Amino acid sequence: MSSLLAPLTYGGSITLWTYIAQAEHTILEKQDNYQKQTQRNRLYIHGANGKLMLSIPVKHLGYEGHQKYKDVLVDNSFPWQSQHWKSLQTAYRSSPYFEFYEDEFSALYVNKYTHLYTFNQAVFSTICLLIGLTARVSYTECYEQSSSHLDIRFLQQAKKKHPNTPVTYTQVFSQKNGFIKNLSLLDLLFNEGPNTLSLLQKASLPKITYFN
Repeated sequence: MSSLLAPLTYGGSITLWTYIAQAEHTILEKQDNYQKQTQRNRLYIHGANGKLMLSIPVKHLGYEGHQKYKDVLVDNSFPWQSQHWKSLQTAYRSSPYFEFYEDEFSALYVNKYTHLYTFNQAVFSTICLLIGLTARVSYTECYEQSSSHLDIRFLQQAKKKHPNTPVTYTQVFSQKNGFIKNLSLLDLLFNEGPNTLSLLQKASLPKITYFN
């Protein structure tokens, strides 16, 4: 796969990262309008009681109209960073590789961010660094409804059916809850560590024409 048009989400699902890992050039959407109920501010992990959603609170417009995703402000009046970090620690403290990546991720939940897009960029860059992804990454300069690149922006939708990448591995609470597919890339990283990129690059890419 040569070029890919992808959404910038909070952490990003394993399916999303499978496409990114197999692309020579990933173009992240930066000019779209913000929409509610997307993975722009939602992260899905495997907790002790099953699938757990972590949501970043954002400040809403006080008037009618569209707001650019890149302009959306985080509502830091809520202690969301400490809450999210405690949830990650509780879920993955006993995973094989959490302690190897703990320092890099803890910094994301200490430093204050005013914009959601900036925070998600920091998470994206941290993941790329830790899994060893060196492919080219750039950002859109204008919004295009259709694209000549492989367009997977729809993967940011939280409540629509998504194609699932067949990546299987041992999860911390799998004996209790069974295997939960297509969680955040963090679930794969904390459980598989340096094997993460190889698993993503070897995985079969699902056809997306049926889901768009």
